[in-house]
Amino acid sequence: MLVKDQLDREVDISKSFCRIVSLVPSLTELVVYLGLEEMLVGITKFCVHPKYLKKTKTIVGGTKQVHLDKIRALKPDLILCNKEENTLEMVQELEEICQVHISNIVSFSDSLELISSYGILFQKEMRSKQLISDLTQKTASFQKELSAEKLKVAYFIWRKPWMVVGGDTFINSMLEFNGWNNIFKGATGRYPEIDLKVLQNKNPDLILLSSEPFPFQQKHISEIRAFSNARIEIVDGEFFSWYGSRQLLALDYFKEIQAHLSKPL
Repeated sequence: MLVKDQLDREVDISKSFCRIVSLVPSLTELVVYLGLEEMLVGITKFCVHPKYLKKTKTIVGGTKQVHLDKIRALKPDLILCNKEENTLEMVQELEEICQVHISNIVSFSDSLELISSYGILFQKEMRSKQLISDLTQKTASFQKELSAEKLKVAYFIWRKPWMVVGGDTFINSMLEFNGWNNIFKGATGRYPEIDLKVLQNKNPDLILLSSEPFPFQQKHISEIRAFSNARIEIVDGEFFSWYGSRQLLALDYFKEIQAHLSKPL
């Protein structure tokens, strides 16, 4: 039996998978949430949830570079990748070891689709359906309470050069999820480099500095403050960029942010 991943590539599921390597932190956490921890044999150094996992599983590298010899030694029958997180060259090399399933997450609905797909891939359909139901219900409750005011937002992910989130990204979809308008949604590129001077013309209401991949801190706020009078907040990047089961916690986090922003500085 064949199913397709999110790049429309065929994956043979006629035999059950027993040894899984995950090369994406979000996917690693999702696999564990679905009850597949025993099947998970290899992860990346960035797979930090659950926290204890790096002590019990083989670390095969990062998301952009892996040790192919370590992966071969694990004898996996399925490797989990993501279009954005992993490279095409990496995937091509991994396919010589075993089957590779690739996710492509740009929206909340893409994340739900992936959860459903994993339910089929790993014969965990009841567990995946329950997760989808929980996420759907929490989402409806959260968005019902959103303010009608559409704040203009800029979301920074890097410094030197300054980089922000553009359109066609999962983070952008999470900004819209919160009822905000990303002022760089129409910029060229998914993560465009900018000059801080453009903030004067864009005039955002809110600037968010992510904790990852660049670890923004309070000391960086003053650099941006010279170019904008917007409210500036440091946020946990995991909740804006991780998908799958992490979104259960993200919804609680977003609720806290919304309550925080409703209070004057």
